[in-house]
Amino acid sequence: MLKDIVKDIGFRVKELREISGYTTYEIANKLKIDEEKYIKYENGEIDIPVSILYEIAQNLNVDMGLFLSGEETRMHIFHVTRAGKGRSIEKREGYECESLSDRFINKKAETLKVTIEPNENEKPLTNTHPGQEFNYILKGSVKLFIHKHEIILNEGDSIFFDSTYEHSMKSLNNKKSVFLAVIIN
Repeated sequence: MLKDIVKDIGFRVKELREISGYTTYEIANKLKIDEEKYIKYENGEIDIPVSILYEIAQNLNVDMGLFLSGEETRMHIFHVTRAGKGRSIEKREGYECESLSDRFINKKAETLKVTIEPNENEKPLTNTHPGQEFNYILKGSVKLFIHKHEIILNEGDSIFFDSTYEHSMKSLNNKKSVFLAVIIN
């Protein structure tokens, strides 16, 4: 099922890129990634990290919810996401994201509930994306790696940062962690 979701999202990205008149080279260049890797995203061979998907949406001037659901976002006054009913996205090994606002049109921010599984790697792969990010720890403890800093955040802690700097999170104490992420462009 997850592989089908990855392929569906890749297909939608490809279709919208083509409609927008961009080549794979042009988009990969804008994203500062290798064109071969970008093509693998579109072909559904590898999952597109949420940060890259967000950047693609910004470059194609569409709402990220369109990639996730395949439907135009329609809600413009409010959008309610019931507990456990957000659109699920697994963005990389050990991370699971749940979109909490995928149906709202013309968003100024993306809201995600992110779950991190414990991982033995000392430092997970980092990512970057335009804008700023706010994270609020709902459950557990995490180590945030950003630029040249390592910051421990516990349940109830929050951080606001410039997301153009390399960053990643690691769940601590060999337990699952959950946080609210708000990505603002």
